[in-house]
Amino acid sequence: MRYLPKSPAEREKMLAEIGAASIDDLFAVIPAENRLTRDLDIPRQQAESEIIDYFRAAGRKNATDYASFLGAGCYRHYRPVIIDSLIQRGEFLTSYTPYQAEISQGTLQAIFEFQTMVAELTGMDVANASMYDGSTGAAEAVRMAMRITGREKSLVAATVHPEYREVMATYARHQELGSTVVGYDAETGRIDLAALESAITDQTAAVLVQSPNFFGVIEDIPAIAAIAHAKGALLIVSIAEAVSLGIVRPPVEADIVSMEAQSFGVALSYGGPFCGVIAAKEQYLRQMPGRLVGQTVDSSGYRGFVLTLSTREQHIRREKATSNICTNQALVALMATIFLSVYGKEGIRELAEHNLAKASYAAQALSSQPGARLRFTGAPRFNEFVLQTEELPAAWSQRLMGEKIVGGIDLSRWYPELRNCTLWCATEVITRANIDTAAKVISAAPVEA
Repeated sequence: MRYLPKSPAEREKMLAEIGAASIDDLFAVIPAENRLTRDLDIPRQQAESEIIDYFRAAGRKNATDYASFLGAGCYRHYRPVIIDSLIQRGEFLTSYTPYQAEISQGTLQAIFEFQTMVAELTGMDVANASMYDGSTGAAEAVRMAMRITGREKSLVAATVHPEYREVMATYARHQELGSTVVGYDAETGRIDLAALESAITDQTAAVLVQSPNFFGVIEDIPAIAAIAHAKGALLIVSIAEAVSLGIVRPPVEADIVSMEAQSFGVALSYGGPFCGVIAAKEQYLRQMPGRLVGQTVDSSGYRGFVLTLSTREQHIRREKATSNICTNQALVALMATIFLSVYGKEGIRELAEHNLAKASYAAQALSSQPGARLRFTGAPRFNEFVLQTEELPAAWSQRLMGEKIVGGIDLSRWYPELRNCTLWCATEVITRANIDTAAKVISAAPVEA
């Protein structure tokens, strides 16, 4: 009765009320071949103590003591313990969207502070806190640019995260929105500027690039902006590794910035939730999707915070809505707010420098092994790099697992031309010992007779 609150008598009464003789009668409109006529193939019911034992045993299977060189849009950084201590307070953990400003000042202020920090980091005028993640943020940014320009075509760099591009394709599938992929320079790993210039037309609403891009390479944002703006297109810069903003020049030439803030204190948690955000120039404020929190004063002159410019379909006429994304990622954004507050401006810069140094050491150590070399060395990079090996990645990856190390991700699944190339990431949680061990494993490739 705890989980199935309707008694047989109550069900009979409900069926009689709607004119159905039985449950089978209720579902008669569903074709017989689509109805399940057997019991569910699930284990017997268990006592609470048995369920707890089951999940504890399952949890012990998780490989929590492995060092990981995986990145590619999901980054493992140290999380200060204060984050979980604060977000688990009931007023944050159980709060809903703060519609009633008079009882939601704490949550509203946290969102406002998050928006302010993101705007400062990205060099934009205003930021929201309501995207699901970096992929939906990128797709929403493109749609935003189309509304602003009245155009329905976009150019997307091949070095934008492949899964971000998949989400964009899903958005565009039934909206007749055109998107063209622009290739990259084989030496630098940056977007091919000549190809971009020839592809952009007076029908292009936006150019979308990622920086640092999927290969870890930092794009030439001023040059890309000049090309896009010359044809009246907007420039959107996607940022998957937010910690890079501690040392990488913010993309101030962009019109819109779409960012994944997971690196700011959000645990990987086996796949989510993440924290997407869109920031933009002030002139585009009313076309931003999601919610924004604004600062105001009350009747007594005290500072206060309110939801403002909520341009989603629940708040305004559906045809005027900029997005149907409804979830306010306030709790996850709060994690990032606490993280940024703990580190501060100097701390974020030191963290970024630490990442840069770790990646530099790792790139040198791994690429100096026989049969290995770095790709895309003609441009600066942050904490990720592409390593090409003569040996198949699957072979040395198995040896690394034996040392409790997860190596780089195989790029050929998305870029067939990058055979035997893997993307490696080294953040501050990777130790020098981890890097040296990985280098020894890669150097131990079997010698052909």
